[in-house]
Amino acid sequence: MANTHDNSVSRRNWLGTMGKISLGTGLTAVGAGSFGAERPGQVKATNNDIGARVYNIRDFGARGDGKTLDTAALQSAIDLCNKEQGGTVLVPAGVFVIGTVELKSNVTLHIAAQGKLLGSADGKQYHASEAIPLDVGWTMNDGNVGLIFAANAENITIEGNGSIDGQGAQFRSDTKGVLPPAGISGNHRPYHLLFYQCKNLTVRDISLYNSAYHSIRVCMCTLGKFEGLYIRSKVIHNNDGFHFIGSSYMHVSNCDVHCQDDACALFGSCKFVTVSDCSFSTRWSVFRFGGGEAENITVSNCIIYETYGCPIKMRCSPGSRFENISFSNLVMKDVTGPISIGSGNGKSSVNTVANSQAIVRNISFNHIHATVVKPVQLRGSEFTSKYNPGEIFSCVTLNAMDDIFLENISFNDVHITFPGGGTAEQGAVRDVPKVAAEYYQIGVTPAYGIYARNVRGLTLHNVRLTMDSPDLRPAVVLDNVEDAALNGLSAQGQKGSESLLRFINTRDVLVSALRVLTPVTNLLQAEGKACANIIIDGGDTTKADKVLVLTSGASAQAVKLRGL
Repeated sequence: MANTHDNSVSRRNWLGTMGKISLGTGLTAVGAGSFGAERPGQVKATNNDIGARVYNIRDFGARGDGKTLDTAALQSAIDLCNKEQGGTVLVPAGVFVIGTVELKSNVTLHIAAQGKLLGSADGKQYHASEAIPLDVGWTMNDGNVGLIFAANAENITIEGNGSIDGQGAQFRSDTKGVLPPAGISGNHRPYHLLFYQCKNLTVRDISLYNSAYHSIRVCMCTLGKFEGLYIRSKVIHNNDGFHFIGSSYMHVSNCDVHCQDDACALFGSCKFVTVSDCSFSTRWSVFRFGGGEAENITVSNCIIYETYGCPIKMRCSPGSRFENISFSNLVMKDVTGPISIGSGNGKSSVNTVANSQAIVRNISFNHIHATVVKPVQLRGSEFTSKYNPGEIFSCVTLNAMDDIFLENISFNDVHITFPGGGTAEQGAVRDVPKVAAEYYQIGVTPAYGIYARNVRGLTLHNVRLTMDSPDLRPAVVLDNVEDAALNGLSAQGQKGSESLLRFINTRDVLVSALRVLTPVTNLLQAEGKACANIIIDGGDTTKADKVLVLTSGASAQAVKLRGL
């Protein structure tokens, strides 16, 4: 006989309650009242579910009508969740307007598929975090205001198929000296997500739109996962996608990023970082490195397209070290650059070893296919971009100077098509400016394909350089390079160019299995008394009228020709 006095929750009632949560079994809904208080339509909380409860922000007074400010309700839910040893704060369907909110340890913020956190257009609703300092180096002085931030927290997650919209256009003024509609600008603007000294943080599956600043800013954190994110921010000039500062064990995967500024910046001592299976498009750079000790980093299986600020850009200042960094299996479509590494005796980075030289070594580029173009207006951007001559005529640039050398730089299975258009006058430049700032600041490079200065240990294996239209600059220029191996290089040239290859004061070089793809006047022009032990060994050079030209004191003993 059925028990008519059974007081347990029926299957139908249980599904009715938990259907509002849709977060899986083992999670108990909790309201704003005292622990254990039972409310209509709500499962009673017990000590058995500590750390596994769900805190629906509507139970804390959130309206979700797209107008009412719901900051306090969201913060109250987070505070109680944190106090009760963690759990899940649920943002259900609706548009919840918020200002600055602090995420705390052991809290998962779950944004439902039809849920949206909408950043307030009123700048007064945002405040700086006193726990996040601005004077500890690198780009930390860019600001400490977040729409959602966490400081000195651990075990935090932001997830769900919902979205966060920062209303970034409200923080932009197109008139100099006039504040934007939000009433705040510059470093007072909020990032979408801001993390400082956090451990074990996860952001996954959400969509991030229209940030007022960077979308995801991670400062001095360890153990981070960023998975399946959809980022669209092209409303302010410095809309970065990811911006890491001095963080370790960071892993980015399966993300799609469209932004206005750096898509994945790594400043300071970023170590043990992986980026894989992502797509990027931006007006500026994708992988940008600056200062600190960046090491043990891999980037793989990514698509980069419509990127008009050099996809891979590394600037190593005195006291900094970039080491053991690998880029592999990349497709670059319609980009400028596409690769630039610079190191010199410029301004030192903060938090680096005083009076020490910059070190860049063990950087590899494998299995890369790229199409370089002259930059145009970026699709989806609200700005008209202006481009420098160095951006219009760009190439792979390895640029060190004075007594600093880049070491052990390798390119394997790299095929690049360039737009062409370079002139003989541009190709005749020898005095390339000794600057290692933005990649375009050295001006138009004298090579259309690869320009390398002060490199020790350069490897090119199965590298193919072609052009869409005539370019009268050499394909490759090596200036003060030592210990280089060019094996299987295939390159187009032009009759009006001085030469296909130009080696200036370069020594200990082996060129083997070279293929000259189009007719050229001269294959190699060696310049300078310091040229020594250059060997050209075999290959197909039949399209070159002349194999070798010696100028500026280069001796005949400096170059050996084999099998030609």
